[in-house]
Amino acid sequence: MKMKRELRIEKRYLNFPVKHVKYGTKKSLIHFIIDGKLVRELEVSLAIDEPDFWVFLDVSEFKGKKATLQIKKENEAFNKIYQADTFPGEENLYKERLRPQFHFSTRRGWNNDPNGLVYHDGEYHLFYQHNPYGWDYGSDANKAWGHAISTDLVHWKEIGDAIYPDNLGGIYSGSAVVDKLNTTDFQSSDEKPIICIYTSAGGKTPWSKDKPFTQSIAFSNDRGRTFTKYSGNPVQDLIEPMNRDPKVIWHEPSNQWVIVLYLEESVMGFFTSKDLKSWKLQSKYGRENLHECPELFQLAIDGNQQNKKWILYAGNGRYDIGQFDGKKFIPETKEIEFCYGNCFYASQTFNNVPEEDGRRIQMAWGLSPMPDMPFNQQMLFPVELTLRTTEDGLRMFAQPIDEIKNIYGKNWIYQEKIIEEGHHSIMEENVDYGLYDISVEFEFGSAERFGLLIKNIQITYDINEQKLYCQERYAPLKPMDGRIKLRILVDRTTLEIFANDGQIYMPVRTSIKLSDFSEDFSKWGTDFNISEFVELYPHKINYIVSYFKPIIIEKNNILAFSEGGETKLAKMEIYELNSIWY
Repeated sequence: MKMKRELRIEKRYLNFPVKHVKYGTKKSLIHFIIDGKLVRELEVSLAIDEPDFWVFLDVSEFKGKKATLQIKKENEAFNKIYQADTFPGEENLYKERLRPQFHFSTRRGWNNDPNGLVYHDGEYHLFYQHNPYGWDYGSDANKAWGHAISTDLVHWKEIGDAIYPDNLGGIYSGSAVVDKLNTTDFQSSDEKPIICIYTSAGGKTPWSKDKPFTQSIAFSNDRGRTFTKYSGNPVQDLIEPMNRDPKVIWHEPSNQWVIVLYLEESVMGFFTSKDLKSWKLQSKYGRENLHECPELFQLAIDGNQQNKKWILYAGNGRYDIGQFDGKKFIPETKEIEFCYGNCFYASQTFNNVPEEDGRRIQMAWGLSPMPDMPFNQQMLFPVELTLRTTEDGLRMFAQPIDEIKNIYGKNWIYQEKIIEEGHHSIMEENVDYGLYDISVEFEFGSAERFGLLIKNIQITYDINEQKLYCQERYAPLKPMDGRIKLRILVDRTTLEIFANDGQIYMPVRTSIKLSDFSEDFSKWGTDFNISEFVELYPHKINYIVSYFKPIIIEKNNILAFSEGGETKLAKMEIYELNSIWY
């Protein structure tokens, strides 16, 4: 039996009491109606008794209007929903026990893929996949684009969800551009419009029943503060059953937009468009493991701007290097490993970075469950990508952007220390919350292995194998003149490891390691492999996390160790990092 509430919108938020739920638990379907028209559809695990946390729906754009709140099935928690200009827990925002302190995470709910990364008028825009109404990936009825802005790529201000689901479907991944030439004819003043290009995931929500997966656009003429969906959506009809995740760039030589779209079964489609409203399929390109969230850009070889190559990659970051003429990608290499960690997926690079800057800046989803928190997941720290010549051919390198220095605090420097067999404490004092940027250079001695122990996570280099290990992951790494260089960013739930000036990139979770799983997973099948499962279905790690209580590692000490002999610590520099939130 349906329940309804009539109300006049007088405050900024509608607050909902929420319970943490395991995968498969039923949720309440709620409709928010203005002037008889459905404007929001959401699914929430309403808390009948004491809520675990509260989530909110920002209704400020409807202030003064009469609204109807409707729930599909009777639920006594329905009457607990209330209006306010604040939300419960706001006073503790960004101070929660597992809140990343220099990686972006959303105020409430789940986040995954970064979307629409674009620079405009002094601001970097980070859009992202967002379930605002629950801890888990949630229903596609909730799938919106969250939105945050920054002037330095380090300090972020969340300004609310930008694009909500509608009758075409949930809002899946995509990209954003600045339409400098007004090709879309959306510009209404001197302000150049920001255009968001995204997938409307039809058929996966009650509101979009029987609709296909299509592509849509929305535009902003107020520096990204509000967005209007194009009245002619969708701009690209269905090609394959779940075609999705459009990445758009301006291709200067052909004077038009190029769109890369995931089609199906590891195949990407390349489209061109003069106005982003009509697209023409020019070619297809496929290979194994080229799956969803495409990215296409150029990089200069060894910094030579007269000698560039095109990079094409998908959600897992494995990339191809080749040529692109505006219509067709011709590979020269295939499927090079970019990231060796266990918490990297669906990265994207910023469009429209000023020419005088010239960097290719990437952000990725950092898969790191935050148990018992009112938020879940984070973004990895922005990195600068470069293309360099190595013994193995051309390879992408990644290094943290220089702006990390904006949050540097106290620092410590250690030089010419002999690390004898065993584990040895490096720091004479510990920072309370253990946020660091660590650079260390090891020189080979008589040891067989050496490395660091940070928050009980061991980073090991094996000299004979020439491999870098951390948790269940490893990467091939050759020494540079008998030395290994490491740089590690340490936040509350992640370590981001960069080896030999960024040749190896290995972000890992500290709050949960796959080897920690002790639950009987026979219900998933006799051949179930937890590591393989997370690799293939990164967003589903929370389904598994909900079945057990992980041990959160709180220790902050930094240890160096040597095995089978001694190692020389040539130099180590540690910077304490300040929180970006306060």
